[in-house]
Amino acid sequence: MAYDSTYMRGKAAIVGAVDAVSPTGELGIHERTLQVQMIHAALEDAGLRLSDVDALFATGTMMSSMELAEHLMITPRYTDTTMTGGSSFEVHVEHAAAAIALGLCEVAVIVYAATPRAKGGANFMAAQMAALDKNNPPPNIEWELPYGTISPPGNYALAASRHMALYGTTRAQLAQIAVSTREWACKNPRARHQEPLTLKEVLEAPMIASPLGKLDCCLVTDGAGALVMTSAERARSLRKKPAYVLGAGTAHDHAMMISQMPDLCTTAGAISGPKAFKMAGITPWDVDVVEIYDSFTITVALALEDLGFCKKGEAGAFVQDGRLGPGGALPTNTNGGGLSYTHPGMYGMFLLVEAVKQIRGESTGQVKDAKIAVAHGCGGILSSTSTVVLGSEETL
Repeated sequence: MAYDSTYMRGKAAIVGAVDAVSPTGELGIHERTLQVQMIHAALEDAGLRLSDVDALFATGTMMSSMELAEHLMITPRYTDTTMTGGSSFEVHVEHAAAAIALGLCEVAVIVYAATPRAKGGANFMAAQMAALDKNNPPPNIEWELPYGTISPPGNYALAASRHMALYGTTRAQLAQIAVSTREWACKNPRARHQEPLTLKEVLEAPMIASPLGKLDCCLVTDGAGALVMTSAERARSLRKKPAYVLGAGTAHDHAMMISQMPDLCTTAGAISGPKAFKMAGITPWDVDVVEIYDSFTITVALALEDLGFCKKGEAGAFVQDGRLGPGGALPTNTNGGGLSYTHPGMYGMFLLVEAVKQIRGESTGQVKDAKIAVAHGCGGILSSTSTVVLGSEETL
């Protein structure tokens, strides 16, 4: 039987979308409590009740959704704990939309909470590394650590260096991504960083892993969020303007070792993006606003190319005139992104929340007449990508 790539287009919608962040970076709330608070807040946003929920999507621990369902005292008939790093929640949206389209569930909740800053920020990450099982270490300890690529900044620096060597991309061009993102954050009173940022400041920031400086790197903060999805039919009778799932695509080409990435300058977004756009029946030029995972500035550059907004190797020139910022041709990361808004470790949830706000007309960085918004998550070490296209009623 031939595969119908449009079978779930517009069949499901996001009807509840909330997040929790702090200008200090710390929330001071236990992760389980945050999860529960987010679920109730998202349901309130949607005008639904916990008793309506029959599908639960969560990630983190080995039995995330089971533990959470037990805590909530609900018995979902559909559950999903897919873990692909920062792209997990875009994957969850794709899976929930498919399940709703097939009648496997009617009201799905997707939730995330993490408090790495409260646990010590970068020191917490170092402690995790120190706690690795020395008798059964992950492969990168043997194959990458001897070459100095144990940390995420070091891995992403390899991709940035390769892009510069092949295409002539400059540090200043990557820095412009951080500057444009900060311009959006300056409009957002909930952003971690709200002060203006200059190219000079980005370029003169302490070097973390050449060519990436401190301001090329995402924040480390606490944060949480939740989404509620339901059928398109039910969505139209609920409290808020629905954001319909027009398309979705997922792909991954390696796990957690950058040495296994087939091409340091091409991510799996070159697969997930076109798949999502095809399902939605759009081209990149139809997109009004895009929310791209920005763990590092190079992550955004690679995604812009892989999604088709510019040709391979042209991202540097594409962004250097402020095209991604307020007033630019391609509004990107309109809440301030992982570089300036928040980043608890798996930022994909916040991409989706902001994309929904844009469709509703509720964003602090609202793009006028936004009808099509894209959320593009990236997980692991440029390992997994998942792309979701959301649209207003007019796009159906």
